[in-house]
Parts: sequence; C-alpha cells; structure tokens
Amino acid sequence: MSLLQVKAVTHSYNSHTFLKWKEPSKKVLTDISLSIDEGTCLGLLGTSGAGKSTLGKVILGLERPQQGQVLFQGHDIYTADKLTRQKIRRDLQVVFQDSYSAVNPRMTAESIIGEPLENYEKLTVAEQKRTVIELLERVGLSEKDLKKYPHQFSGGQLQRINIARAISLKPLLIVLDESVSSLDMVNQTLILELLSELKKDFGLSYLFITHDIKVAYSISDTLGVLEKGELIEHYNSKDLFFSSEHPVVEQMRSSILAEHPRFRSLPMRSNRS
Repeated sequence: MSLLQVKAVTHSYNSHTFLKWKEPSKKVLTDISLSIDEGTCLGLLGTSGAGKSTLGKVILGLERPQQGQVLFQGHDIYTADKLTRQKIRRDLQVVFQDSYSAVNPRMTAESIIGEPLENYEKLTVAEQKRTVIELLERVGLSEKDLKKYPHQFSGGQLQRINIARAISLKPLLIVLDESVSSLDMVNQTLILELLSELKKDFGLSYLFITHDIKVAYSISDTLGVLEKGELIEHYNSKDLFFSSEHPVVEQMRSSILAEHPRFRSLPMRSNRS
C-alpha cells in the first residue's frame, strides 16, 4: 500500500465582486489522482497557477477538497478520528518556499525547532536542548546558532532551520513547496544535497513541488506534471519525462534542451563522421 494516495481530488474557489455578487467558482484542481510510496520522492512540476500549491495544501489537510480523498497510510485525513488525525499531523510535515514567513521572528532557532518536540514529546529541558543541538548539526549548523533569531540567518541557513524543525518528529512524509526556489544556485545545490542525505538516512518520503525541471529531476524518483489544475502526466520513472510526447511537456522540455546533456548537439562527433 502506498504511503500517500490522492484519489480523484477536485477543488474550486468561489469568488465575489466588491458588490458581493457571487461569481462562478474557479476550478483549480480537476480529478487529481497520484500516489507516493515509502522512501520515494515525487516531483510535482507545473508553471505558476497550475494548482501545485493548492494540491499541497489539500494533501497537508489545510484545504478540504470538494470531491475526492486524501489517504495517508490508508486513513482519510479529513474523516479520520481525532487520534488518527493527531498521528497524521506528526508524520506529515512541510517546508515552505519563504523561510522567513514560515517562522516566528521573535523566536530563537532553539524555540523554532523545539516547538514540535514540546507538542508531541515528553522531554526534559536538557533532553530537548540536546535533541535540538543534534538537529542543528544534522542540517549543517551548530550549537552556537541556538540563541540566534531569524534575522541573524541567511536565507539558506534559515531554510535549514525549517528543515530541522520538519524532521524533528521523524515524520514519514514531508511536503516541500518550492522550498529552494528563493535561494541562489549555490544554496539550492547544498539544500538539495542535504534533502537527499536526509531522505536516505531517515527513510523519508517527499512531495517536491516546483516549477524548476532541473531541480525536480535532481531529487525526484517519480515525476508528475500539473497543468491548469489537471495532472496531465505521471511518470513512474523520472527519465520518462524526456521521452514524453505530450505537447505541454515538450514545451516545458524545450526550455532546457540546450543545457541537458541528453539533448546537447555534439558537433565534434559529426565532424569525425
């Protein structure tokens, strides 16, 4: 059984004019079905407005869909009993794009990372501090960062704080919503390497939401393509993305043809022939 199953999810937003007249609802997700197995990463590709973040919210339990189901370890996250929902909240974590908005600016790194531990674990003060230090070190920071506030970190460092918080409860699945898109190329690479290491070491599963094909390809095991609220392609192997004949995928792929090794022209070979 898959760790996560999304079954025929459809969702719309109602809108109102300034006169409060109800306009026709805007469908943002249409009959979405996908799954994520334990220890794997599904990269969800799509342009701005494709519905990626809305689907992420639906999976996290933040936006109840009008139709369909979201099953986590076989439990419907919207109809499960209270104890099951509490366990799901522990095992399903998120890292957002904006590392600064995701934290309380008045909290230290120690408090930010320790908050989930306070909610779910019964640790002594010393045990919790030791655990937070271990988490800091695991994401490439150190004990000297414990008492720092968000404004004292760079964007890449603060995203490491958010990742440390996300893994603090040893979850099964982490939703990463454009989690490296606001970082420069160097920090993108470092964070992706960290995420890959954590995935391997802790047996994590990821839903990696992004518009960046190269980033998705570097970390994902499987790929899905969302376009105008519809899952137009879902590949069990990420390499199948490069052989798809779907016109939307071909258009997306054309933006990286000059850079991807599989599509580079080889003039030296042609000269030899």
